[in-house]
Amino acid sequence: MNLEAICPLTADAALRRAAAVGADVQAVVSAQGNITYAELDAEVAAVRAALAAAGVGRGDHVAVCLGNGPRWVSLFVAIGSLGAVTVPVNTRLRADEIAYVLRQSRATLLFTADRFLSSEFTAMLRRICPGVDKALPDPALPDLRDVVVLGADVPSAARSWEDFLAADAPPVEPCSAPGDVLLIQYTSGTTSYPKGVLLTHRNMCADAFFSGARLGLRAGDRFHSARPFFHAAGSTLSVLACLQHVTTLVTMDRFEAGEALRLMEAERCTHFSGNDTIALMLLDHPDRPGRRLNLRGAWAAASPGIVRRIIDELGATECVVGYGLSEASPNVAQSAWWEPEDVRASGRMLPEPGVEVRLRNPETGREVPAGGVGEILVRGWNVMKGYFEMPDETAAALSPGGWLSTGDLGRLGPDGRLEFVGRAKDLIRVGGENVSPTEVEDCLHRHPKIKQAAVVGVPDARLIEVPFAFVVLTEGREAEPEEILGWARERLAGFKAPRHLRVVAGFEEFGMTASSKVQKRHLAEHARKLLEDG
Repeated sequence: MNLEAICPLTADAALRRAAAVGADVQAVVSAQGNITYAELDAEVAAVRAALAAAGVGRGDHVAVCLGNGPRWVSLFVAIGSLGAVTVPVNTRLRADEIAYVLRQSRATLLFTADRFLSSEFTAMLRRICPGVDKALPDPALPDLRDVVVLGADVPSAARSWEDFLAADAPPVEPCSAPGDVLLIQYTSGTTSYPKGVLLTHRNMCADAFFSGARLGLRAGDRFHSARPFFHAAGSTLSVLACLQHVTTLVTMDRFEAGEALRLMEAERCTHFSGNDTIALMLLDHPDRPGRRLNLRGAWAAASPGIVRRIIDELGATECVVGYGLSEASPNVAQSAWWEPEDVRASGRMLPEPGVEVRLRNPETGREVPAGGVGEILVRGWNVMKGYFEMPDETAAALSPGGWLSTGDLGRLGPDGRLEFVGRAKDLIRVGGENVSPTEVEDCLHRHPKIKQAAVVGVPDARLIEVPFAFVVLTEGREAEPEEILGWARERLAGFKAPRHLRVVAGFEEFGMTASSKVQKRHLAEHARKLLEDG
């Protein structure tokens, strides 16, 4: 597939085109400030020159630990324009976790906020890298030779952002190529430590273009996304998607449903991005009925019942569904805004152009025929180069033929459309039957008293595993567990229906990921403890 004829395939080329055709269009709107595409292009040029003056060149790894905003975007594009690599640092990590990312990635330069939300990053940096107050590099992080701090608390061996830019360095021309690695995305998996996914300009820029096109983004649209830029849903499906389509990105430091609704109304957002948790928080927020939203579409990783509510209650009639993972840049398949509503609401997605998808039986390795459920395998331009300095893990994930093993389960219809069934590791094996927690959750979300549901598997002496449901009730409603369990039994096959149910106030106590997903591992541990305690 000739991607070069379709869209820009480097981040800096995408920005140059956006600045040429939409100079006065706002690129980013955030609490940290707003910036137009022309202003962003100029800032990227200044940052690129300063990076080059700091010794950053092709293949160098530069870590960025900042919240969502124009500064993150300018650094990301400027670093990539030199053929260097951005290492996004999750701002929810603790000191030892940050040390692992910096050490494993061999980052030579770190840009960090002194503090962000409740995290004191300068204090953490002093703990993991004492040399930041004396001289760099420090034996604890031997590759890290330079640190730039945004904020007032700047250690003596580090530099402020103002000092970094004050060098008045000469202009430097971009030198990136589509095959250059643009990002190292750290993702947790079955191994003990996070793996660094190597994604190229081509991977991410093409994925962003096709996702934005199917979402229906157009020049001048306004896309609300609080997805953290340190995740692929933020860097590819938000930042780069907006660059590719000259769209305004309206973002937040941290998702809060009431503030998100206010922003969507005030900024007249035409689209938003969210998973099932984000969507439910918006739908069920008490301010929502009073907000005059201007939504036309949405990108959602959500079950059919929630997608239907997004369309009917938020007015996002062009809502689409996507499936992906970091190792695939991240989108593998997505529905499109112009397709029939029932196709989009049902979660039946077409693979991205030029991307192949097939299913295999995880136990036998044989291909699964149309209509059956199997592990999703992906091959194409969106597949990662591998994991940074992890050859064994790379070999386990990528076959010699280029197929990526996702560890996720799906169903392919005779029309080639993919339905996401669930994560293989989350699948509940009830007797001889496989049960997808997503399917059970989608049923529970249709209960009039339930605001949010999460389902995990727990051990059972007779059936191996059974579903255990946790539900949050809609404000002002009351329901006994047996009432909900009986309701579910009327709507689900016996082996799919939850055997246990607990009403909870919320899922925050069990841990939420930075992308607002319930941490099922912690929830399952809590469920097992409840059963053990009787």
